[in-house]
Amino acid sequence: MKKPKRATAAKAKKGRNTSGRRTRTAPKAAPKRPVAPVRRGASTAGAKGSANDGTKDNAKQTIRGLRSKLAAAQRRVAELEAAADTDFLLDIPNRRGFERELQRAIAYMKRYRASGALIVLDVDRLKPINDSFGHAAGDEVLKAIAATLTRQVRASDVVGRLGGDEFALLLWNLSETDAKAKAAIFEQAIDELSFVFRGQNVTAGASAGVALLGPQAEAGRALEEADAAMYVRKAHRRHEPRIRLVSS
Repeated sequence: MKKPKRATAAKAKKGRNTSGRRTRTAPKAAPKRPVAPVRRGASTAGAKGSANDGTKDNAKQTIRGLRSKLAAAQRRVAELEAAADTDFLLDIPNRRGFERELQRAIAYMKRYRASGALIVLDVDRLKPINDSFGHAAGDEVLKAIAATLTRQVRASDVVGRLGGDEFALLLWNLSETDAKAKAAIFEQAIDELSFVFRGQNVTAGASAGVALLGPQAEAGRALEEADAAMYVRKAHRRHEPRIRLVSS
């Protein structure tokens, strides 16, 4: 009779444990949303494309900037070269510029059998004018002489200043007779110039020498010949007064 009681008690104990224990249920998973298919390489290609476009734009801007700087540098070089060949006071070729033009002309004459003349002209009384009225007065005389000579020549001819009170002219297609006649015209035109400094009328005057140019000419020798002829001419003009001053 005791054995069945033990079995019933065990069952009752087991039943209590089962009924008192709480069971936890796992939360339901959220439904998965459909994901749009992604094409492989699409985003990567777009990023690479935009990066390449930006690099190209930067390269183009850099090239434009370099070209602009190069053009500005070339303009500056041209300005400096022109300034190096130009007399700052008279705005005509200086000795360097004139000698370059003379060498080019002689090279042309040698190739095409052309001819011309070189005239060296020296102002007779510039030093007395500077000493009496100052260098500003002398500069005014030089400017007037440069303008007078420029008016007397053709567009193809060249008027330059060798330095101080000495000018040079490169004239195309002139015979010896025509060149000497032209030199006389230059002298007369400058002799007729008149200036007023401190209430006094002043004239300067000039002496010119000629050298012929042709296929056999050399720039250095031609300048020496014209310069020597100019000094001979100046000696002939020494009987004229050094400086004529007339009260106004």
